[in-house]
Amino acid sequence: MQAETTILFEQRESIALLTLNRPEKLNALNYATNDRLMVLLDQIEADSTIGAVILTGAGERAFSAGGDIHEFTKSIRSGVEEAVRDFCRRGQAMTSRLEAFPKPVIVAVNGIAFGGGCEITEAAHLAVASEQALFAKPEISIGIPPTFGGTQRLPRLAGRKRALELLLTGDPFSPDQALALGLVNKVVPHEALLPTAFDLANRILHHSPLAASRIIAAVTRGLNTAIDEGLLIEREQFARMCTTKDVLEGLDAWIERRTPHYAGE
Repeated sequence: MQAETTILFEQRESIALLTLNRPEKLNALNYATNDRLMVLLDQIEADSTIGAVILTGAGERAFSAGGDIHEFTKSIRSGVEEAVRDFCRRGQAMTSRLEAFPKPVIVAVNGIAFGGGCEITEAAHLAVASEQALFAKPEISIGIPPTFGGTQRLPRLAGRKRALELLLTGDPFSPDQALALGLVNKVVPHEALLPTAFDLANRILHHSPLAASRIIAAVTRGLNTAIDEGLLIEREQFARMCTTKDVLEGLDAWIERRTPHYAGE
C-alpha cells in the first residue's frame, strides 16, 4: 500500500475528513501512516478553506488497534536508539501535533481504539464514540509502557488511580466507561457517529476560527502549568484577538442583534 493511501482525505465544505485506511490491519499505525498524517495536518493547517478536522477509521472493526507491532519490533531489535527515534519519538510527535493543532480536531471512534488509537483519542480536542467502540491500553501485555503519550495524557483526563488501573492491567473498557473517564465527549449509535461528528464540527465553525484557535492554544498550553502561568497564557491569547477584525465583527453583531459573519482575520 502506498503511503498516500494509508489515510484517505476528503473535504466536505469547511471540514476535512481523514480516514485511517488499513482495515485489513485494523488500521494499525505503521510508520507510513504516522508520517502521512503529519503531512496532511501540515496541508490542512495551511488551507484557509478548512476549519476543522474529523479523524476516523476505515471498516467496521477498528478506529486503530495501535502501533504496527511487526514493524516496531524490528526497530526494537535494532537497538534502543533506533527504537526511540523511529517509534517513540515519531508517535509522540504525532499526538503532540494533534493536541496543539490550531484547528479543532474531532476523533470519531468507530471501533477498536487500542494503544496508539486510544492515545490519538486522548490527544484530540474532542471525541465521539460509537456504541461499538472498545478502548484499551494493552501495551503492558507486550512488555512496554505506552509510547505515544498515554502515560501522561490519560492520567490528566481520568485521574491518577483510574488511569493506572487501565495502564497496569491492559483491560479493555467500554465507550460508556470512556465517557465517564473524560476520554470522549459523547457515545452515539454506530450509524450516527459521523453525522454527530460533523454536527459538532459545524457548531464550532459557526464561530470565529481565530477565537477557536486561541481557545485551543490557551487550554493546551495552560493545562500543564500553574494557575498563574495559565492565566497569563489566557491573557496573551485574548490580547492576540483584540487586534482582529473577527472580534470587532462579533461585538458589532451582538450590539446590532444580527448574526456575525467571520472572515478569520
